[in-house]
Amino acid sequence: MDSDLTLMFENAKRYNAPHSSIYKRALKLQHVQQIKRKELLQRDDDDGDSMLSCANSDTSSTKRKSHKKNTKKNRMKALFASVTDAREAGTGRRLCDLFMVKPSKKDYPDYYKVILEPVDLRTIEHNIRSDKYLSEDAMVEDMKLMFRNARHYNEEGSQVFNDADVLEKIMTDKRKDLGPMTDEDDMVSSKMKIRKTNMTLKKSKYLTPLQQKLNELYESVKNYTDKRGRRLSTIFLRLPSRAELPDYYIAIKKPVDMEKIKSHMLANKYQDVDALVEDLVLMFNNACTYNEPESLIYRDALMLHRVLLETRHALEGGEDAYVPDVPRLIQELLRSLFVSVLGHQDDEGRCYSDSLAEIPAIDPANPKKAPLNFEIIRKNVEGGHYMRLDVFQDHMFEVLEKARQLNRTDSEIFEDAVELQQFFIRIRDELCKNGEILMSPALSYTSKHLHNDVDKEKKQKLPKEMEEDKIKREEEKMEAEKREESVGGSWQLSTQRTYSQDCSFKDSMYCVGDYVYVEPAKPNLQPHIIYIERLWQDDTGEKWLYGCWFYRPNETFHVATRKFLEKEVFKSDYYNKARISKILGKCVVMFVKEYFKLYPEGFRAEDVHVCESRYSAKSKSFKKIKLWTMPLNSVRFIPREVPLPVVRVASIFAAKEEKDEREEELREITDETKVIECSSIDKEREDVPLEMANGEAGCHYYEQLCYNNLWLKVGDCVYIGSHGLVRHRVGRIEKMWMRDGAGYFFGPIFIHPEETEHEPTKMFYKKEVFLSNLEETCPMTCIIGKCVVSSFKEYLSCRPTEVLEENVLLCESRYIESEKQMKRFKGLKRFSSSGKVVEDEIYYFRKLIVPQKEPSPLLDRKIEELEAKFADMTDEELEELGDDDSELDHSLPRMHSSMCGDMDIMTYTPPQSTKSLKGLSKKEGSKRKINMSGYILFSSEMRAVIKARHPNYSFGELSRLVGTEWRNLESSRKAEYEERAAKVAEQQERDRTQYMTSPRAGTPIGALIGVVPAPTPMGMLNPCLTPVSEAMMGACRSAVIPQGMVSKASIPPHLMGEHLHPRHPLLIKPGIPGMAYFGINGIGEIGAGNGSQMSPGQPAPPPYTGQGQMGQAALQQPSTPLFVSPPAKSQRLLHSDAYLSYIEGLTSESSTVSKWDQTFSIKKQDVRLTKEQESRLPSHWLKSKGAHKTMADALWRLRDLMLRDSVNIRYTHNL
Repeated sequence: MDSDLTLMFENAKRYNAPHSSIYKRALKLQHVQQIKRKELLQRDDDDGDSMLSCANSDTSSTKRKSHKKNTKKNRMKALFASVTDAREAGTGRRLCDLFMVKPSKKDYPDYYKVILEPVDLRTIEHNIRSDKYLSEDAMVEDMKLMFRNARHYNEEGSQVFNDADVLEKIMTDKRKDLGPMTDEDDMVSSKMKIRKTNMTLKKSKYLTPLQQKLNELYESVKNYTDKRGRRLSTIFLRLPSRAELPDYYIAIKKPVDMEKIKSHMLANKYQDVDALVEDLVLMFNNACTYNEPESLIYRDALMLHRVLLETRHALEGGEDAYVPDVPRLIQELLRSLFVSVLGHQDDEGRCYSDSLAEIPAIDPANPKKAPLNFEIIRKNVEGGHYMRLDVFQDHMFEVLEKARQLNRTDSEIFEDAVELQQFFIRIRDELCKNGEILMSPALSYTSKHLHNDVDKEKKQKLPKEMEEDKIKREEEKMEAEKREESVGGSWQLSTQRTYSQDCSFKDSMYCVGDYVYVEPAKPNLQPHIIYIERLWQDDTGEKWLYGCWFYRPNETFHVATRKFLEKEVFKSDYYNKARISKILGKCVVMFVKEYFKLYPEGFRAEDVHVCESRYSAKSKSFKKIKLWTMPLNSVRFIPREVPLPVVRVASIFAAKEEKDEREEELREITDETKVIECSSIDKEREDVPLEMANGEAGCHYYEQLCYNNLWLKVGDCVYIGSHGLVRHRVGRIEKMWMRDGAGYFFGPIFIHPEETEHEPTKMFYKKEVFLSNLEETCPMTCIIGKCVVSSFKEYLSCRPTEVLEENVLLCESRYIESEKQMKRFKGLKRFSSSGKVVEDEIYYFRKLIVPQKEPSPLLDRKIEELEAKFADMTDEELEELGDDDSELDHSLPRMHSSMCGDMDIMTYTPPQSTKSLKGLSKKEGSKRKINMSGYILFSSEMRAVIKARHPNYSFGELSRLVGTEWRNLESSRKAEYEERAAKVAEQQERDRTQYMTSPRAGTPIGALIGVVPAPTPMGMLNPCLTPVSEAMMGACRSAVIPQGMVSKASIPPHLMGEHLHPRHPLLIKPGIPGMAYFGINGIGEIGAGNGSQMSPGQPAPPPYTGQGQMGQAALQQPSTPLFVSPPAKSQRLLHSDAYLSYIEGLTSESSTVSKWDQTFSIKKQDVRLTKEQESRLPSHWLKSKGAHKTMADALWRLRDLMLRDSVNIRYTHNL
């Protein structure tokens, strides 16, 4: 840096004048530089190190850096050693053993789902040794991250949790003992902080377009507020800890919060917007899965979910993922293939297709067949009538094969047809990339098949052609003899003919082998071109020439579409003589292979012609010359400086032909074009019967069938007419048959998202369907149209060519109706067909598409319902409800996980209303139901067994053993636990619903511990009430508390400090301990006393005056009556609950709770249960539905048996 500064100042002084201001400033700054340099050198010398020494800069700099590095590294090593050397007092156990290596992914797969940034001591040690930590703070931050991960994953109170706390404290204390960093380290640290700050500022100032979109999307969710100004994202910022909600990490497989999402954004882990949307949707879905559908948190998650989708839609401009237009791409491919074949040229630039233009459209061998030639194919290609490659290939091959059949094997047309067909196959494979772009049955025909077909055709035609050649040679021989005779006769008539190799005419010498212009027979024609083969002079002195005549294109018979080379002529089969006096001059005819490269010396360009083919006037056909046998005499050829370009020109008949074609098109537009353009050209198909081994009698099964002008095959998907649904269902044909003239098919049914039960936050692809468990037999008359159901992989990569994009559906999951779940599968069923079945052509995209997901159809509906529910609440009530939820960390309900002895049984606490929470602490008032699972049930049974085996193990160690046992459990046993857990969860839900909708009346204080007061001596509560059975009375007597005493310990913890608001309180009658007093009508008299409030820090008030004194009698009267609510529901029904429920159901009009007389008249077929009612049935009474179809049928059968047994008991005992 010092040398660069000096160079800059020297440059300024050298360029500027000494009296200029820049020169003076450079001098002044250079003086300041030298003074500062001396100061730095002096400081470095004092420290024993020189940082900017010019002479020893490399050595001194290395020493200084090493000194700094060692100082910083030694501090890190000391901190690391303090953690690794720590041991437990008494046992000597190393506390860091569990932190050395990260948990195994095989043993703890959920660890890496919960902990997003795992780190261990070995990684930290490696980073210290390799100098990856720029500062001590970075290393300490990794250590703290490791301890946070341990506390987050493990339960509070476990060994790992406690070790993390101890080790972090040891590290903090060690850092204090080391003292603050030196000034040198402070300087380095401050510089690093400044650099990091500058980098962050620069990064935020110059965000990439993707980062801008991600930030905008994240901020729109984070900063969204509802109409009342409440920010909804606050409760989603952080996840709850594992110690507070262990069951949350069992129910939620992929927990995530907004802080983790933000950290992923800063680390550039999101490669596109969809990845961020996926994480945010997962967060909202977790909240909806764990919380109750009627809760405020549930509504907030739905609201933010909708905000997220609306913002994403606005950022991407409202456009769906681009899907290539497959029909258009197929048309382009076919057009490219057709143009390439028709434009295919040889080395001389001649189009092979020109010779095939003469092929007739109607096949002479089969006149009834539809006319077809290249011109008709061209119209079909331009009109877009070909939807399949194999149809287009069949038409092209038909024209080429017809050309081969109508011409000799040695003809130009035959050879051109073979070359074009070979070229067609090569270009077809290149365009389709051998099936990588387009998979079609047409690709099965290869060049090998073409060569075999051509060889067979030649073997059939060669014998006939050889016979024709023999006859032709004989005819030519006879004609030659006749010409000789005529020439000889004329020679004999004349005196003598003198032959020569050359002759002169008008100062020009003409030789045998020269090309000459001969005066035409008519003055309007161009001069004839003759190749001289003989020269002679007759007795009269007249000079003659004899030779082969060359024709110009306008002198031949050809189609107007044929193109010719410039200056092209054709060697004809016409030979004749001409007078030398008719010669107009010399010219040259060159073979096509030499014409473009060489030039005859001494000739003008207009007198040089090119010949490529011979022309037969008899057959009016052209044939390419393979070997040139007409050498020039005494003409010298020189190479051209620049080879001539191959240019072909249209025939002189082309303009007239185009005019005639336009007129013909105008005349035939109402006939031909209407027929062609009405529909696409389809592949010819046929009905393909199928032999079915286990088929029904009278049914004819098919593999491919045409029904109502619609071709169907096994494996096709069709729309099925469905009444009452928004969209038609989709069925797949797995079997189809005809019976009595009617068609039927059998196969599975695909359903749309609105037909499934799912969370409103779930997102679906735009055209997604689900494979259901329904398999139906449907008549073919219900088929509305065809469609395609693709697997996820196929939907991204390919499309059938004959199906519109709107009829291509996506299926990646199966919907299980009994479990109300969507489970992904590997792929859809594939079908193999016989060779007669026409398979679909598949076009593969060059780049995979990215389909967009759309919100569930239930989202807006559910938000409207919840908005209507919370609209009636005041701002204060809504704020209290939001505050209560905000204590839950990430809006999740806390679980009361008290232990019952050694069993891990989690009690169920019914949720309270908002008003009832005012007297409770937020932690207690926020308790809600737990999500019972098979693992929780298994843990409750297995924990006691494991603890009996290992009594000294801690809670965390026991949990790990339970988890290991669960992983090693057989799948069938796991399924049994899941089934039992589902039944328990249903029962809890029913109890909770019943508790919320029908709160019970006040309960005597004895009911707080599950005790029913002793009955009166008379044995009856009221003369008008039904007597209680002796069995119930006996059970109650055994549980009576002596003297009506209630201790503080006997009150459940969730009732401590709770407001007690009974709806129908029962008055405690003086003189009878714990017994409710009933009036004349059997209803308890309402006391005037107010319910008291108990706080956790106060003892429970006694029900009687002086209850706290042990020696007082139990029959003292209370100062005020005390009313309490019934206890929280446990997992078994208490006798007190049954007793209260029975009493509350009694009325003065009826002596029984149920209307038993009406149950005899109810029949199963008269009752129609909704799905919601079926879900509330007590299915947990039965282990399984047995031989019955549904659980409802099994319960009906149970009801009938119980009624029958009751009647039999009554008759047997004369009751």
